[in-house]
Amino acid sequence: MSVPAIAISDIYKAYPGVQALGGVSLEIEEGEFFGLLGPNGAGKSTLINILAGLVKSDLGSVSVQGKDTVSDFRFTRRSLGIVPQEIVYDPFFTVEEVLRIQGGYFGIRENSAWIEELLAALGLADKRGANLRSLSGGMKRRLLIAQALVHKPPIVILDEPTAGVDVEQRHALWAFIERLNRDGHTILLTTHYLEEAERLCDRIAIIDRGEVRALDTKENLIARSHAKALTLTAREKIGSIPKELEAQVMSREATSLTIELDADGMGIREICDLLHVKGIEIIDIESFQPRLEDIFLELTRRDEGKESSASREKRAVR
Repeated sequence: MSVPAIAISDIYKAYPGVQALGGVSLEIEEGEFFGLLGPNGAGKSTLINILAGLVKSDLGSVSVQGKDTVSDFRFTRRSLGIVPQEIVYDPFFTVEEVLRIQGGYFGIRENSAWIEELLAALGLADKRGANLRSLSGGMKRRLLIAQALVHKPPIVILDEPTAGVDVEQRHALWAFIERLNRDGHTILLTTHYLEEAERLCDRIAIIDRGEVRALDTKENLIARSHAKALTLTAREKIGSIPKELEAQVMSREATSLTIELDADGMGIREICDLLHVKGIEIIDIESFQPRLEDIFLELTRRDEGKESSASREKRAVR
């Protein structure tokens, strides 16, 4: 039986007045691209800090490649490359000096070829001699990724790696991260860009209020969403609608309604029959498939007035 890259077992962590984590358990397999999603304050950063050995949990255990992060901290820290959410840098060094110093922390004296490869892959080759104070925010974030990888760790933890990075750089980072995964690196990604998780991750855990709300493949998560929607177009302007449908209306325009379908509620035929009784003749029906954003909102929604991505997409098209 293979040992998971990361095993998190029943982790609890509380701060004064706040239960940051309330019994989190999950496993990440070797070579997996795993997404950890959740709203602000969900407990993601606390969990990563515990994994990195920066914060001690109140209860539970964490292991990396079968080694406990407390008793075997030297092994586990060398196995991890962590890209933090905050941009932290020493303004007195150049890009290349920072990478060489970082390698020295792990006892690496000569890794020029790998540093050259990192600089080229992350678009920093022409900035090797630049002082860190002269770098843009996006370049500093790319340098953080290079620092995390300089000792070639088998497991890479990316905490919001593309925050503040423009679209072109974001796509370049995606390509590089995908390459790392193809080369055998296990990737743990946290992100607020749900399209990143939907594109990149094999499995996803959604946490909220310190608990795991869902853990599955992205395909299975999307399939379980209740946020399937229909846009119904009428022949003439729509007046009043049946009271039975009011709670399901996501948006409406002069001659169309977008209705969220409930798995346990009415089907398309029943909806059309109700509208027909009101004298509303439907001439076109368009369905929308759920996205990862929909299941995320369902599981973490704190404001019941939020709308699903299907509604926003429909209005954006118009």
